[in-house]
Formats: sequence, C-alpha cells, structure tokens
Amino acid sequence: MIYGYARCSTNEKLQDINRQVRELKQQGATDATIYLEYESGTKINRTELNKLLNTIKTGDTIIATEVSRITRSTKQLCEIIELAKDKHLKLVLGSFVVDCSSELDPMTEGMLKMMGVFSEIERNMISQRVKSGMENAKAKGKTIGRPPTTADNIPNVFYKHYPKYKNGEINKMEFSRLCNLSYPTIYKYLSIVEG
Repeated sequence: MIYGYARCSTNEKLQDINRQVRELKQQGATDATIYLEYESGTKINRTELNKLLNTIKTGDTIIATEVSRITRSTKQLCEIIELAKDKHLKLVLGSFVVDCSSELDPMTEGMLKMMGVFSEIERNMISQRVKSGMENAKAKGKTIGRPPTTADNIPNVFYKHYPKYKNGEINKMEFSRLCNLSYPTIYKYLSIVEG
C-alpha cells in the first residue's frame, strides 16, 4: 500500500497543502491513504503522523514531498528510518528514494540523515531570523504581535448574540457556537465588555 503524508506548519487558511496532495497522488497515493497535518515539523507527537506510523504494514510505501514535510527533527527522522528498516518499508521523500525492503545501504542511510540535519538547521535559521526581525522592530518602536482587543474591535456577531447570553437564554458554549468563535475568545470578549 502507498501512503502519503502532507504537512504545513499553519492552518489551511494561511498555507495551501494542495500542491503536496497533488504530488502525492501523482506518485500513487489516494485521498484515502493521504494523511494531512497542520503542525510544526519540530513537534514530535503529531496526531496524523502517529496514525500513519501505526497503520503501515510490512512492505508499504510512505511518500512525502520532501524530508522536512515528515519532520524537522533529526532524532525523529532516525526513529522513522529504524521503523522503515524494521518493517521493510520504502520511503520516498521528494526525489530521494530509500528502499528498506532489503538491507539499507549505509551511504543511503547517511545521506537521508544528513538531509534531516539540514532540514533541522534550516528550521533553526528561520526561527533565528524571525526573532532577530522582531527584536529589530521593537528597537524601532513598533508594536509586535496582535493589536490589543478593545470593545471597538470586537466583531459585530458577538454583539448580535450578547443580549441572549446576558439574559441567560444561552450559555458561553452556545454563545461560542452561534458566533463561530472559540470559547477562549468569547471569554476574552466578555471580560472586556463586562469589565
């Protein structure tokens, strides 16, 4: 069986995962065998990756568009390589094919681990540049992060349903559902409005 794994660091509104899905399908994965995830590649315990790793059987193939989609952790990549060797899997990471159906060639294993190291270094460099940019912006007096929430910038949908909450017709969870806002967001808005 051919399984695909596609990952983006942020949600579907901010990053498009469809390019990865198209490439995985071109290599033989299907909608039913592709696992989609919106999580950081540095996070070790990812729900969809864990499901995939628990689903695969001996002789299966795992496809990802590049090493960094599977993980940005060298340690986790080494664990996946060991799993591939134990289950005699085939890993296709971009154009790099690692066939563990027979004994893994030490040079191939070393190259794959080096790709993992470079992926982790790339992630660390991105993080360092972001932090440096934020410090530079702060030094120039710019405000970092989201603007503070005030009663003026709370969405209208909140005020539309607020009277029902105030009169006890709905609870916070129902209020959250009606507004299509998270429970913590509703709680934050209530603390501002009710001061």
